[in-house]
Amino acid sequence: IFGDDMAVLNKTAEEVSSMLQKIQGASEVKVEQTTGLPMLTVNIDRQKAARYGLNVGDIQDTVATAIGGREAGTLFEGDRRFDILVRLPESLRNDLEGMKRLPIALPRATGTGGAEGRTHFIQLAEVASFELAPGPNQVSRENGKRRIVVSANVRGRDVGSFVADAEAALAQVKIPPGYWTSWGGTFENLQSATQRLQIVVPVSLLLVFVLLFAMFGNAKDGLLVFTGIPFALTGGILALWLRDIPMSISAAVGFIALSGVAVLNGLVMISYIRTLREEGMPLDTPSGKRVARGG
Repeated sequence: IFGDDMAVLNKTAEEVSSMLQKIQGASEVKVEQTTGLPMLTVNIDRQKAARYGLNVGDIQDTVATAIGGREAGTLFEGDRRFDILVRLPESLRNDLEGMKRLPIALPRATGTGGAEGRTHFIQLAEVASFELAPGPNQVSRENGKRRIVVSANVRGRDVGSFVADAEAALAQVKIPPGYWTSWGGTFENLQSATQRLQIVVPVSLLLVFVLLFAMFGNAKDGLLVFTGIPFALTGGILALWLRDIPMSISAAVGFIALSGVAVLNGLVMISYIRTLREEGMPLDTPSGKRVARGG
């Protein structure tokens, strides 16, 4: 499911998940987890910061330096060099109360009543509030849009018919404007393979006919050999139906091999008949008898 707002994506994904669970053959239906990661949010009170003469950017820089760190220089060891990163130790970065006591430098006082150039500090809690709440666990993107995946295994039926039923049921799920769905995974591979087979199979049969025509020197014998293919495919389809096996890419590849065997059998039969004809045997000669050459 593609869109912009993660909240809308999660809500839509839950609706699609509920729909998929009702489809026959659906198993292990689950929604990609995108939330649940604890996140610390520092909300800066702009009015209090203004009363202290602080800029929001200065407070954000201090918090970013304390938690994430900031490069403060470079350490050289021979021909190697390492960046020096300044930040609070991990014990303080994981201590919420300690973070609240993080000192924020105030603008230097220049008026009377205080030493000129002296820096005063206040605690971060004076100008900001802390909130620890679950946040995004991950944000996946594809083609410039946010994406969330609803996955399901298919058991007891073929993927093609399952997706057809799911698409019909998906029409009942309200997809917000600007959001859309697409199918991937095994079904996407099935579509790709089907499109290739739609090109490969006709081209292969055409090449086989060209080779037969080049071998026999006429189209009649080539078409006669080709008549074995429909009968072979009919038997293959009947075998799949008796075994209750759905049509798949593997079965399609097997049909291609079956067509090759049928063509080979027809080729051997026609070649043997032509050999007998060249030896002088007429068409009405009973089986097992031959006519001597030269009369």
